[in-house]
Amino acid sequence: MNRTLVGPQEAWALLRGGAAVAIDCRADLANRDPALADALFATAHVPGAQRADLERDLSDLSIPGRGRHPLPDVADFARCLSAWGIAPDTPVIAYDAMNGALAAARLWWMLRLVGHDAAMVLDGGWQAWQAAGLPVETGRAAPANVQRTLEYERAQIVDTDGLQHDLMGSRIALLDARAAPRFRGEVEALDPVAGHVPGARNRPYTDNLAPDGRFKLPALLAAEFRALLGDRPPQDTVMMCGSGVTACHNLLAMEHAGLHGARIYPGSWSEWVSDRSRPVATGPE
Repeated sequence: MNRTLVGPQEAWALLRGGAAVAIDCRADLANRDPALADALFATAHVPGAQRADLERDLSDLSIPGRGRHPLPDVADFARCLSAWGIAPDTPVIAYDAMNGALAAARLWWMLRLVGHDAAMVLDGGWQAWQAAGLPVETGRAAPANVQRTLEYERAQIVDTDGLQHDLMGSRIALLDARAAPRFRGEVEALDPVAGHVPGARNRPYTDNLAPDGRFKLPALLAAEFRALLGDRPPQDTVMMCGSGVTACHNLLAMEHAGLHGARIYPGSWSEWVSDRSRPVATGPE
């Protein structure tokens, strides 16, 4: 199973039959507190779901200079997958409450990064599940135990040195998923410097969604991304954002559109500006 998105009814059919594992990636945005997000999970979640927290499970905040959400050590991520009961062939359905943009797409990408292609994002997220009138469950997740040994596929990751090298040689198209005012440097509430990487183009992740909160049709997404990429192949595309989270939403959209092979700059803007000697651009692209 090599998919990107799954609708609520199909997801429920897979989960009800035990053919997939759901991972709840919702977060407490106001406080960034995993304990509060765990409590939210306990009040209601997709039946049988496990709980993944962006800052506790999908990041290692102790790593300096790598942005606000550094990738965790692969051994730590393997322990998470083990505790969630995800075997090498287990289909995974990730969901959050921001149409995949908060952490569901991040988990989807991290699974691909370790060669686990049987991963999907719930199209429309938690809101779509509730709107469909599907069952919910309360309480804490029951831990599982499936031993995993993993390695990140480094070819899918771009570091800062590689990004600078490729930008200098005009080898890549760099797409920034942040909202336009942040990209232009007009506002910045999260990072110490406002603006964008010189040479980047702006593709707000919200542009991937239809008015109902689900992803646009593949043909429309393909046309929009091709207009940004010009003659460049998808493989020459690098995604970034503020801290490597909503960048994954753009990657998901490209894969859904049949444009395969783009990469992620995980540290993104928050890593770029951790060294004030790196150049910064403001205004439109």
